[in-house]
Amino acid sequence: MIAYIQGDRMTDVTTSAEIIAIEEHFMHDALARHLASAADPASALGRKLFDFAGVRIEEMDAAGIDMQVLSHQSPGSQRLTGDTAVEACRAVNDALAAIIRKTPDRFAGFAMIPSSVPEAAADELQRAVEELGLKGAMIHGKSCGEFVDAAEFWPIYARAEALDVPIYLHPAHPDKAVIESCYAPYDQSHPALTGPAWGFGVEAGTHAIRLILSGVFDRHPGLKIILGHMGEALPFWLPRIDESLARPGNAAVRFAEIFKNNFFVTTSGFFSDAALRCCLECLNPDHILFAVDWPYADNRSGVDWLRSHPMDHDLKKAIFSLNARVLLKL
Repeated sequence: MIAYIQGDRMTDVTTSAEIIAIEEHFMHDALARHLASAADPASALGRKLFDFAGVRIEEMDAAGIDMQVLSHQSPGSQRLTGDTAVEACRAVNDALAAIIRKTPDRFAGFAMIPSSVPEAAADELQRAVEELGLKGAMIHGKSCGEFVDAAEFWPIYARAEALDVPIYLHPAHPDKAVIESCYAPYDQSHPALTGPAWGFGVEAGTHAIRLILSGVFDRHPGLKIILGHMGEALPFWLPRIDESLARPGNAAVRFAEIFKNNFFVTTSGFFSDAALRCCLECLNPDHILFAVDWPYADNRSGVDWLRSHPMDHDLKKAIFSLNARVLLKL
């Protein structure tokens, strides 16, 4: 049962609740040097992405955020191959763990893993969790052009299940051919179209659908996947997807059951009452977690929105922090 407070948005808001934001990005030189698209450290965006003790903490404090769960920004290591990918991931994870050790009350982190080398990725995930104390891993879309639902990637999911840590499936830009066939010419006049306005959600949502259809959750029923941005539209589409895939001619799949049991969603960059209401009606409330998507979204906007949402205070506290503490064992 979802508890809402009727009427206008609350004025007596919960201002003392602990706040943990779990999709908050950074950048590190060990990966940035391999990426032509890496943010310039001297730019306004770069100063935030490369910072851990200055503006990042200042903006957390100003919004009342107690902890960020850090993850390297897109495209992560998903464009790297072989030893380059393995070495970059180890270096970034070591650096991230060192940052967390300095301020463990303010930061936790998701590992970066070399998905193009799945067995090595599984090993790096285990090292990051068991030796470095990281809380799972983030994968940014396709791995060198391949969806990561293929069986060759399943060692990653097997290890995540064994370690009881989640994989955060983050969007990445569509392939060039997809942009040319589906988005041109509007990608030039409206470049956000291939990213947060539409392309990111389509890419990550498609990835999640493929994971369910692949059968990986039948093999690994304890696997946990996190989707940002209110579930990349899948909570809204869930009844239609589930009903359509149950029609004659489709292979059997427990689509809605798997999505509700194995997927978690965050509020990252999507501070919408309607979207949150949809998630609350489609998912167990303990599968919904707070995130901002800093520095691409504003801390205060995200916090103020959820603080004033007309829902039960206990549910609000769960979304703000308790669900993250349980899922990530913080």
